[in-house]
Amino acid sequence: MPLQNRVAPTGEVVADTARGTMMGNRGGALHGPGKVLRSRRWASRQWICCRLDFNGRRRELMAHGRYTELFFIDEATALAAGHRPCFECRRADAMRFAEAWSRAHAAPQTARAADIDHALHAQRLDGRGGKRLLVSDYADLPAGAFVLDAATGHPHLVLASSLLPWSFTGYGPPEPRPDRGRAITLTPPGIIGALKFGYAPILHESARISG
Repeated sequence: MPLQNRVAPTGEVVADTARGTMMGNRGGALHGPGKVLRSRRWASRQWICCRLDFNGRRRELMAHGRYTELFFIDEATALAAGHRPCFECRRADAMRFAEAWSRAHAAPQTARAADIDHALHAQRLDGRGGKRLLVSDYADLPAGAFVLDAATGHPHLVLASSLLPWSFTGYGPPEPRPDRGRAITLTPPGIIGALKFGYAPILHESARISG
């Protein structure tokens, strides 16, 4: 049985056999005995997206008393779920993200990780602890954002001229991106701002093929 540690753009953590290309965590242990997730889905405001390999480190997944390793098919998925680049294993990416975030917020200096985490946490969750959804104009959405299909409720990646249907194994054939109209948006607004100001997330290889 696969472990329940694969993350969808909706922020849901599910069991799936597909391998991720990026890892992350939500600040601590979400699992208990038997490597089974408890009811909570975050342990702190520090939701990060990491490299799979860093300095040759090896870990037992969901080890007792350790943080719960989460996996994403790509960074755009992690961003939609509310994660941001890790300042340790992805220092250069994290600094680019922080600089784009700061430009989007007209901040006088580059934002610190703690400031980003504090702002993001309010944008990730609604008042009941579920995923906060926003409505945005299609014309205003940057490449790398995620929306929900209005008819099916299925996540789609936004590119310049197309939408790519998401799955745990990759992206499907492109669909036309509407020129106008409103979209239910998964990616938090602070991250939308960073995407608009130049941060380019790592995409699964199928996005290049599909797009």
